[in-house]
Amino acid sequence: MDMDRRKRGAWRNAVLAVLLTAGTLTAAAPGAHADGARTETPVVSTSPVAGVRETVVRVKAPLPESAGPRPAACDWLSYLRYRAGDGPAAAADADRILVAQPGILEGAGAFDSVARNVVTAAAARGRHIEFWALDRRSNCLEDRTGIASGDQHTAVDYYYRGEQVGGRTFNGYAGNGQLGWMARLGIEQTVRDEYDLLTSELPDQSVRERKVLCGGHSLGGVVTGYFATADFDGNPATTADAGHRQCAGYFALDTTVSTSLADLSGSIPDDTNLPDVGLGYGVVQAGLDSGVLPRALSAPVLLNPETMTLLAIAGLGALEAPGAEADLPRYLPANLNIEATNRFLFSRDTPTFVTGSPGVKDFRLTNDAVLGALLDDNSVPLAFLQSSVGFFDGGPVADKNFPVANGSSQQPGLFGIDYKAIPDRAHGPLYTWRNYDRVGAADDPGYRSADGTPFTAAGKEVTDLRELARSLAEQPLDFTEQYFPTKLVTDLELAGSPQVKKLLAHPEGITAHPTLTVLAGDGLLAGRVPDDLHPLIAPGYQHLDVLTAAPVQNDGLPEVVSSGLARFAETLD
Repeated sequence: MDMDRRKRGAWRNAVLAVLLTAGTLTAAAPGAHADGARTETPVVSTSPVAGVRETVVRVKAPLPESAGPRPAACDWLSYLRYRAGDGPAAAADADRILVAQPGILEGAGAFDSVARNVVTAAAARGRHIEFWALDRRSNCLEDRTGIASGDQHTAVDYYYRGEQVGGRTFNGYAGNGQLGWMARLGIEQTVRDEYDLLTSELPDQSVRERKVLCGGHSLGGVVTGYFATADFDGNPATTADAGHRQCAGYFALDTTVSTSLADLSGSIPDDTNLPDVGLGYGVVQAGLDSGVLPRALSAPVLLNPETMTLLAIAGLGALEAPGAEADLPRYLPANLNIEATNRFLFSRDTPTFVTGSPGVKDFRLTNDAVLGALLDDNSVPLAFLQSSVGFFDGGPVADKNFPVANGSSQQPGLFGIDYKAIPDRAHGPLYTWRNYDRVGAADDPGYRSADGTPFTAAGKEVTDLRELARSLAEQPLDFTEQYFPTKLVTDLELAGSPQVKKLLAHPEGITAHPTLTVLAGDGLLAGRVPDDLHPLIAPGYQHLDVLTAAPVQNDGLPEVVSSGLARFAETLD
């Protein structure tokens, strides 16, 4: 057994143990302390970024009884804590603590690469930084047991065939009728959860005000804006509890720290089941309370709990046997959601989408090519799911002109700005994946579109596919989010309503501290952020790359986002 397999085996056992003891859908985390209010469990990782210690922390923070019946795990808040292995054990003794809110359909695991890179970059500068990647409360509903088995077939059998893992059986995905308690998980509860977590973990308010940097990715920037303006004791005249008094600075990752969704058009898919907020706050809330409106955001294809789980299952294959021929498309059971999602993601044009032929099962793909096809910016059509992890290899490719044609006026926007490609020989060669750092190498075929445009170049590839797979499949807290609270978006869409405006008790809070705004050069906000924010641009990055980019880039330089965050943290001394 080689060292990689030993490390993966240790990781599988450790993650499965964390999940089985710390609670998923049906059990609350047992107390590691006498009062049973907090647990902290080491996370075993196969990351090549050495010198970083990761733990999963759970803090008990019960919802009010008025929230209604809910799984016991949902009365806990969770986050991934990253710190230097030789740094102080107590967070209060660190030089800085970066606390990050996730974006839409995103969990704490998505921050794994940037968190490790920030801690490492700071350590190289003689600083001890902690990075806390927050999970939203609703992520308590996710069952990671099948993923934690570390085996792709075992995971599929667990989620689809009733097979047990560690004595546990999958209970299925929660329906709207089981999510009544989520009807009140809006912006007020979200920022309250962050405040309660910070005050529990760092009881000394002066430590929070001097050392904590508050921020987030995508929608997390808007959540941070509301946090900065919030009042938490009900008395705006007393400001020690104000949101901006819990932070020394702010950071925004492909977003802005604001209280508006205007900058994030394209980050929220248009085909989800969001209600028409023109109905007004009271009507929308009544619909959520009654269950007439969906309490979790989803869509008929791609964006729902099942397909979010499938991304992690694909990540498992890319970790286990990246260069082996994938059997996942054939091993998965046939159902309408999987078939429709496969057609949406893997259709060359509209006729192919309509007929389903040729489909993904008709192509020979390696496991890493499957994952690349699901998340690379030259393949997946939705910009908010894109990363820059390389390109197809091993056979001829063609333009992917569905759901929008390459070079059309529809770009940029929801579908991104990069030309899309797709394998062109069904039942033909084994299509492999050229990782980000091999694009532009001497043996690179240099694939081009039918109009002569190169699909990609070395300067536009920034994320290591294997590390993306590890973040998807190895973390005890999910990379993706299966149950995003609809109320969080409807609240923000109804920002002008009295019920939401009252939350902006300290509007000056947004400008109370320095802010680092980081933008993906090819991302959702490219060219749309005011110059007076003086954004740090990450060239060639897509929306997810600001979280997933490799520590060393193709130009030989350190990764831009993490280096910028480490420098920014130091300037606030």
